[in-house]
Amino acid sequence: MHEPRPDVIRAAAAGETGAFEELVRLYEADVWRFLRRMIVDPRVAEDVAQETFIRVYRHLGTFSFESKFSTWLFRVARNAAVDALRREGRRSRLLRALPPPEAGPPPDQRVEIEHAIAALAPRLRESLLAVEVLGLTYREAGDVLGVPEGTVKSRTFHARATLAAWLSAGENADEM
Repeated sequence: MHEPRPDVIRAAAAGETGAFEELVRLYEADVWRFLRRMIVDPRVAEDVAQETFIRVYRHLGTFSFESKFSTWLFRVARNAAVDALRREGRRSRLLRALPPPEAGPPPDQRVEIEHAIAALAPRLRESLLAVEVLGLTYREAGDVLGVPEGTVKSRTFHARATLAAWLSAGENADEM
């Protein structure tokens, strides 16, 4: 994951619009991907991505340079997503959400994986996404999620096991 130069962060915190735009350009795709998988509904994910960057803009002065900027940013994104999921009634939304096709009909297995990810408990899903989609280390994911590294490892393991069980159950059903 790319990290911005400290002078760019300081300039953005001081209100320099160009510097903040540079930060947005650097991270917007990764933030969108993370939120899109976490929230499932692309319209809500887009709103939360915008909310994330608004929060970053408002609180950029509180960034202390004690961690990576990306870790801090994804923690803001995660918190914005959790807030949005709470507002929307997290459990019911996840169970009835169906990911839209990207470009044409997605392969059957992709749809199954999307459903399986959406059905994961939020804590398992966010750990899995932080590690597998964003490519964060367990330690970085722990910093973003606000939990110990071992908790991220455990949650990611359980998420993978749940997905494997989901997919193998579907394969067994197809054989009958």
